[in-house]
This record gives sequence, structure tokens and C-alpha cells, in this order.
Amino acid sequence: MTKRAEQLIPQARRDGLVIKELPNEVLVYDLERHKAHCLNDTAALVWDRCDGKTTVTEMVEALRVESALPVDEDVVWLALDQLDKARLLEGPVSRPSNKPRLSRRDAVRRIGIAAAIPVVLSVLAPTALAVGSCLGTGESCNADAECCSGTCNNPPNGTCS
Repeated sequence: MTKRAEQLIPQARRDGLVIKELPNEVLVYDLERHKAHCLNDTAALVWDRCDGKTTVTEMVEALRVESALPVDEDVVWLALDQLDKARLLEGPVSRPSNKPRLSRRDAVRRIGIAAAIPVVLSVLAPTALAVGSCLGTGESCNADAECCSGTCNNPPNGTCS
């Protein structure tokens, strides 16, 4: 078995996602899970390299060139862990046993440059049904929050105005 065959070659998930590239970040909306993800530049560079062909070692080299930051395998693994947690990769990531998980805090301590630390921020987005689920004028209500107008007359068992 070749050394390349022994290395993890991650694959980014693309189906069911809406992707918008912006300067210094990538926004990803997961249509299946109704989650929005914001990938900073470092995380986006790693995710972009998850093409099913590029090894982690090759990602490190590419990131060093593209970002001009001191990137090592730990930075790439931190990004892969976050991308995996956000379900932006095909299948789970199997970290080699000799590569323990590194927290962002530990990465900042080790690397010393926060800009090199990959960050994936995720937010649960409400579905259209949840957003449009208020009561209209004249409907029975128990509290102001239930009414589209924000006013429930004579709660409980009141009507929305």
C-alpha cells in the first residue's frame, strides 16, 4: 500500500447545500437540516480542498501557499473536525490515532496567530412554516406573542387584534 493510499482523503458534501462565496468567508445553507454555516477563510480553504483527491498533507502545503500563514496538520485537522461536526463532509472523518483532537484555544496557544485558526459558525434557521406561524386578526389566542399583530385582546381565551 502506498503512503498516499494510507492517508485520509476527505470529500466535501455539496448536495442539498446553497453556497455563497464572499470575501474572506463562505456562507453555506444546508437545505436538509435548515442550518446556516459561516466558514472563515481558513476553514473555507480546507473545505475547498476536500475534493476526494487531496490528502491532508497536500492540504497543508496548499494552505501554506494560499494563506501565507503558518499552517500545519493540526490546523487542517481542526478544520476537518469542525466541517465534520457541521455535516459539510461526505461521511465521518477518521482521525489517525496519533493525531489527538486540538481545541481552538490550544491551536491559538500553539500557533499564536488567530487568523490561521479555522472557524465554522453554525446557526439553526427557522423553517418557513415556523416563521409564518402566528395567528391572524380575530383568531383565538392566549398571549400577545401568538398574534401576528403582537396584541391578544383579553388573554387567555382572547382574540388577536
